Amino acid sequence: MATCEVCGNDYWGAFEVRTASGAVHTFDCFECAIHRMAPICEHCETKIVGHGVEVSGRFFCCAHCARAVEGAQGAEVRDAVGARPA
Repeated sequence: MATCEVCGNDYWGAFEVRTASGAVHTFDCFECAIHRMAPICEHCETKIVGHGVEVSGRFFCCAHCARAVEGAQGAEVRDAVGARPA
């Protein structure tokens, strides 16, 4: 068994997450993994669980937040591209 690094639960179903830099983290659930590893939006400070948006090396949860902070470059960001579904 392995112990979750966030909540301390010793659980047979724990899993490891390996980062690009080689760090290894152990969690007992996705909630703990998100709590520890998800980036935080630089505008509204929510955890970015989905795709998010990166502008000038800064992370945002959506295009709205990127536009609110990043001025000209943020103004170019869109959450969806193309026509809306009928």
